[in-house]
Amino acid sequence: KHKISDYIIENLPTLCNLYAGNKINYASIVAFHNVVRQMDMVERIVHKAISESSDGKITKNDFLNTASRETRFSLFTPLEADIIFHFAGLGNPSGRLSRHDFAQLLDPKWERQTEIKSITKIQTKEHTGIGWVLLHQIYTFFLGSIAGAVGATVVYPIDLVKTRMQNQRSKVVGELLYRNTIDCFRKVVHNEGLLGLYSGLGPQLVGVAPEKAIKLTVNDFFRARFKNKDTGSIPIFYEILSGGFAGGCQVIFTNPLEIVKIRLQIQGEVAKNVDIPRKSAFNIIKDLGLFGLYRGASACLLRDIPFSGIYFTTYAHIKKDIFGEGPNKKCGIVELLIAGAAAGMPAAYLTTPADVIKTRLQVEVRKGQTSYNGIFDAYRKILREEGLKAFFKGGPARVFRSSPQFGTTLMVYELLQRWLPWSSSEEQVGKVVSAVTDTGDLGYLKSRNALKILLDLDYKFGVVPKNSSTSI
Repeated sequence: KHKISDYIIENLPTLCNLYAGNKINYASIVAFHNVVRQMDMVERIVHKAISESSDGKITKNDFLNTASRETRFSLFTPLEADIIFHFAGLGNPSGRLSRHDFAQLLDPKWERQTEIKSITKIQTKEHTGIGWVLLHQIYTFFLGSIAGAVGATVVYPIDLVKTRMQNQRSKVVGELLYRNTIDCFRKVVHNEGLLGLYSGLGPQLVGVAPEKAIKLTVNDFFRARFKNKDTGSIPIFYEILSGGFAGGCQVIFTNPLEIVKIRLQIQGEVAKNVDIPRKSAFNIIKDLGLFGLYRGASACLLRDIPFSGIYFTTYAHIKKDIFGEGPNKKCGIVELLIAGAAAGMPAAYLTTPADVIKTRLQVEVRKGQTSYNGIFDAYRKILREEGLKAFFKGGPARVFRSSPQFGTTLMVYELLQRWLPWSSSEEQVGKVVSAVTDTGDLGYLKSRNALKILLDLDYKFGVVPKNSSTSI
């Protein structure tokens, strides 16, 4: 009894149902004995196979393949694998079993479950209630603000170049100030100095805090709701939907931020050619008014919803499928940065047309420039006057801006969550659980296993029955 759980002992008669005929043969008895004898090896192979599985579940073939790789002599027969999966899968006939299913087979009765459950209850009780929920939202907002500010500052010069390239009208005489992205960058530095590359950074940093906090929080919220509780996986449709919701919710902060930032970025090139005093962010907000701050909001939604849907889905799959992140492995700093940057490339470039339309709708129209009345009017006029290529103006700059920005933002966000964890009680539960598995202290484990054997010994062990004539 110190090697198998009470659950298996209670369900031992179900071994008759393993094959047709409802009978036990000698081969089944020998196979069952071998399984019990090698229970420690079974546990080791199961944990190894599950850690290598993408969804935390394994089949009999996964078990046998892992056993052949991990052991030299303790090879399991198909009959022994059938017995293992029969008892572990009594409540799950699917054939793909998780760590929870194998706990029925592997966890012995002496497992200190009471202590583990009590700690879990304390943790749950400690983190429920309106106060804790509010504090957690403040915590998320704080981490998202820092991560967003770092990401925005790193790539802001690229964002300024991207905006000026998108606003350049090829049909206006004398309007072609920049030949390409590099030329634009060089002229901004030459005409406005290095600080000119950071025109409008102030409003960006003010607005990026709620924007990133909302985006990260909403995406995490919906992913948690759509996640399969048994497997921990999310269908790709719901991953895209979660990201889309996050992108849509952030527009309430993104649009005012974008329109003020764009006007601050553009006025630098005008001030060099025309003697016009520069406006501050406050004056721009005052001139626009409340409704003016949401000019081009429909185009902003058209850009941010697909962007976030593509980005968060790609980011999650790069971490899981390429870098192998899972319950037992966390991506390193370089892996997080690469995953975030790679996910930003397709998301940024594919949504460039919507970004071009948004920029044209939000910029202050100067004399001689075409004005637009909504998304469809802007689309028709840009296509007629400048051609299809105009919708991808600033596309490379947008990729070089969005890719490292979101890579940096999510890298900083996840690192801050690790460095400043929300709760230390989660770590405490992890340590207790590991203490009763094969990753705990070796001396403790040896003592525990010895005590399990002693506790399972019958108190009459070695005592001769009264009606027996045998002497000791």
